[in-house]
Amino acid sequence: MDTNYQVTGKNAAAPFSLTIHRGDGMLLLAMDWKNGRPPENFVGFAIRYREPGTDVFKNVRNRIGFPGQEVPSEGIRTIEAPIQKFRWVHFPFNADLPGAFVYRVIPMFMGADRALSPGEAQEAELALMRETIPGKLNVAFTRGYVSSQSFVRNFAEGGPLTALVPPDGDQGLDFVPTHADADRAHAWMGFEARKETLSLLERARDAGAEVRVIAYDLNLPEVVERLEALGPNLKVIIDDSSRTKGHGRPDSPESRAAQRLIASAGAENVKRQNMANLQHHKSIAVRGGGVDTVVYGSTNHSWRGFYVQSNNSLVVQSARAVGDYFTAFEDYFSADGAAAFKATDSSAGWHDLGLDGVDAKVAFSPHSEANGLLNEIGADIEAAGSSVFFSLAFLGQTTRGPIGPALGRVLRNPEVHVMGIADGRVHAENLGLTVFSPDNRRRVVRAAALTGNVPPPFLTEPSGLAGIDGNHRGTRMHHKFVVLDFDKPTARVYLGSYNFSEPADLENGENLVLVHDRTVATSYMIEALRMYDHYRFRVAAEDGEETGAPLELKLPPEAGEAAWFARDWTDPVRARDRQLFVRAE
Repeated sequence: MDTNYQVTGKNAAAPFSLTIHRGDGMLLLAMDWKNGRPPENFVGFAIRYREPGTDVFKNVRNRIGFPGQEVPSEGIRTIEAPIQKFRWVHFPFNADLPGAFVYRVIPMFMGADRALSPGEAQEAELALMRETIPGKLNVAFTRGYVSSQSFVRNFAEGGPLTALVPPDGDQGLDFVPTHADADRAHAWMGFEARKETLSLLERARDAGAEVRVIAYDLNLPEVVERLEALGPNLKVIIDDSSRTKGHGRPDSPESRAAQRLIASAGAENVKRQNMANLQHHKSIAVRGGGVDTVVYGSTNHSWRGFYVQSNNSLVVQSARAVGDYFTAFEDYFSADGAAAFKATDSSAGWHDLGLDGVDAKVAFSPHSEANGLLNEIGADIEAAGSSVFFSLAFLGQTTRGPIGPALGRVLRNPEVHVMGIADGRVHAENLGLTVFSPDNRRRVVRAAALTGNVPPPFLTEPSGLAGIDGNHRGTRMHHKFVVLDFDKPTARVYLGSYNFSEPADLENGENLVLVHDRTVATSYMIEALRMYDHYRFRVAAEDGEETGAPLELKLPPEAGEAAWFARDWTDPVRARDRQLFVRAE
């Protein structure tokens, strides 16, 4: 198979199959043994890759070694400490390089003398940094630095995290980074979501285009400065809710940003709003000058949104999508509360994004009881035939609606592979996350496991900055997306600012996007999987379980012992996990 979202290894002599799924600046390598089980002396996969425009293969490194094997701070090359898993998400540090990356995966075997020897390899290539669907839409993620040991290895020496982001969100507009490598660190942390947002605002300025923005959090100087540069071509709505984060305070960053934008764009172009609860959009639309683009998603225009949390943006290039957004914007702008917006056509249903050949649409909240979408989404989740992947911030809000129960029922369906993470409560003092695994178990990752206390040989990671951005202080995962049947032609993903809750449906200003497309669904699936693996490992490390990534690699079994891969054949759930990512319809 060779598509814009998957490539496969072609070496018939290799004893295993390889499928590589392309994500946003990252990829999923999936392997499965071709005939029966591997031999007992199979000890895992070595992974090597070649960056575009180079002739040298780099080695993916493992943080876990065999018993007695010394693990340096940079990890061990996987040709010396193979990956003992049948899938691996790789997030190259230089993922933004244009061109094709070449991956070589090698099965490794261990002799009686503990010497390693390679088997027949599989190889495939694909580009990472390109538009998801060229000329139509692009999926863009932040790095979510806490999910990567790379942050510690590459930026810890330049200064503490508080030298890169302010310790309190109220300091955001005045904060000046003092980190020795701040520019490179910010580009790395904000990744493509930051790049897409800032470049779009710059292109709009250069083209003299009209710009519409709806912002919830707004405390990032590099965004506010670009909005100021638009002058009267900008029209903006900024949340002023006081119930949770105090955006309506006279001294809040949002209030201060509003005053600055009144000075540059004019008072008639700036509005404060909270609908019935929150104006929770994080959206931008540009019209004119050859730039017809809308940005939806979960990424707030804040220090935490770009640089701390795991977030996503969907960049849509479509005149029709821009037109519908501008209409919805005016309906918000002129609405005196949620009831007035619910009476508009913008609130009434789905709006096609106008992408030729791509079934994609958007809905704008708040909805009336009659045209709410929660029941429709819940029914679609339960209709999934093969898989459900999700990352859902504030899932606790769904207890009053159908989404939580729908996820519970699909978790109990033995035919559907369900994996995801969510924070189960809304309260600020709960800093933990819940990991939902395909064996229908829910494991809580406690606060201690989220704030850097990882076992050796892993490097200690920074905390999530307890004071920043008010009640989001403990939130590292801020996504709101659900992926259904990524491996089927019916693949689809729900995403946006929308928290899949009754407040999101009926009270807040929100965007919810539904895309039926395997390329897009695959990108979101990989993001969900990498976050699941990260937090599932922390549960295993904290509890001392053997079901997560081991702290030592396993040697070939002695008499009466099971090989490291035995459960991937004997456990039906693990067997399904092994097979799911290499097959395709």
